[in-house]
Amino acid sequence: MSGYLFLVCFVGLFVLIPLRKVLIVDMNLTFPSGMATAVLINGFHSRGNKMAKKQVRGFMKYFSISFLWAFFQWFYTGKEGCGFSQFPTFGLKAWKHTFFFDFNTTFIGAGMLVSHLVNFSLLLGAVLSYGVMWPLIGQLKGDWFPASLEETSMKSLYGYKVFLAVALILGDGLYNFVKVMVCTIMNVHGRVRDKKLSAAVDHQKKHHDDQRVNETFLRETIPLWVAVIGYVAFSILSVIAVPIIFPQLKWYYVIAAYVLAPSLAFCNAYGTGLTDINMAYNYGKVALFVLAAVSGRENGVVAALAGCGLVKSVLSVACILMQDFKTAQLTSTSPRAMFLSQVVGTAIGCIAAPSSFFLFYKAFDVGNPYGEFKAPYALIYRNMAILGVDGFSALPQHCLQLCYGFFAFAIAINLVRDFSPQKIGQWMPLPMVMGVPFLIGASFAIDMSIGSLIVLVWHKRNAKKAEFMVPAVASGLICGEGLWTLPEAVLALAQVKPPICMKFVPS
Repeated sequence: MSGYLFLVCFVGLFVLIPLRKVLIVDMNLTFPSGMATAVLINGFHSRGNKMAKKQVRGFMKYFSISFLWAFFQWFYTGKEGCGFSQFPTFGLKAWKHTFFFDFNTTFIGAGMLVSHLVNFSLLLGAVLSYGVMWPLIGQLKGDWFPASLEETSMKSLYGYKVFLAVALILGDGLYNFVKVMVCTIMNVHGRVRDKKLSAAVDHQKKHHDDQRVNETFLRETIPLWVAVIGYVAFSILSVIAVPIIFPQLKWYYVIAAYVLAPSLAFCNAYGTGLTDINMAYNYGKVALFVLAAVSGRENGVVAALAGCGLVKSVLSVACILMQDFKTAQLTSTSPRAMFLSQVVGTAIGCIAAPSSFFLFYKAFDVGNPYGEFKAPYALIYRNMAILGVDGFSALPQHCLQLCYGFFAFAIAINLVRDFSPQKIGQWMPLPMVMGVPFLIGASFAIDMSIGSLIVLVWHKRNAKKAEFMVPAVASGLICGEGLWTLPEAVLALAQVKPPICMKFVPS
């Protein structure tokens, strides 16, 4: 298992290095978790700066509130489906369609950091999916898909959720990937043709305010040949070794995965930079389904699961590296040092992750559907692979046609944004962001919209204070609840269960 992880994870470290400037500087994506980490680091290193001290105090205050609130919520989560995270804020009927406020301070903080357009797009996607489409498609049970199936089956409503979300995300991501490639080629051609003009433009850019933040990040480049050689070398090793580890996964499928990986990794990193939600798992599901469909009944299940892990690992590692590069940009840290640290951390993780898994596997009854550690995703992924062996014909009725429509919709929205007047284009939603609540649900979109509402009110009351305090407060909210997961995991390992289950039922 460690050998497999070394092969597939290290490929992800090199796949997006050539596009780091595009994602971090040119597009100026937020990457809320990376920004929160940077605010925390900068606060600890500030000396004699009154504004910085206020930021540190604000961070510590809301960090403490978030941590204690997460600790308080834990007492009411004695069983699955219990606690404040299932609070039916707008009533039980809305709760069934995931429209409720779940008191998640991490998403509130993320909503304070991202743009209002991102939160608007999330809310629009939530209303379109869980407010309109899923209830309407759910009424067609027995017509479009069998009524006897569970909702979590890929042949049921869940199939629409997964593939329509991916269609929107892929449409938006691939459009932006092609646009970036075209602009880059045109820019390189223009520089070759007119070096003097390029130098003048660069000189002007150096005097821009943002140049101070980007100075170290752009000065210490990671050579392109490092990315190319690293990606090609580890890809070749994977093409040779992965089929030896999993004979069912043919070498030409591995090549196809690595040919598509750069564009998929860009789509995933772009979406994470906007929403702070890593969708690598969903891209992995699509790869799983496709591989199962083309591998046949004999080898399909194992090939699909191994290929899913390959795609998911590459995309996830590449996305995490971009988040760390965002932290490096905001803290004036050497990107080379950040990259080397990521290499060391990935190597440690490739050893620690399998060790942790086997520790759990031997200590607990992992995978027992009636036990404490049910491992539900393992069952879901295996069932998806079994379903995928039957091919796309196994999808629920009209799902593929709807995917075509949403893919075209994503491209059309981007074309309107890029080629219409600014007063119209600036109001166009982000299709990639809209696709996230299609699968995850509406509750987190409500949390992030509340974060956006807090920022709006704060700017109305005191714009100057809000400008420098919002990142600190948001980072505190994100880090506080995030840190609570560590003691929560320790309590779970010690088999200490929350004493109370708070649940709501109709009167």
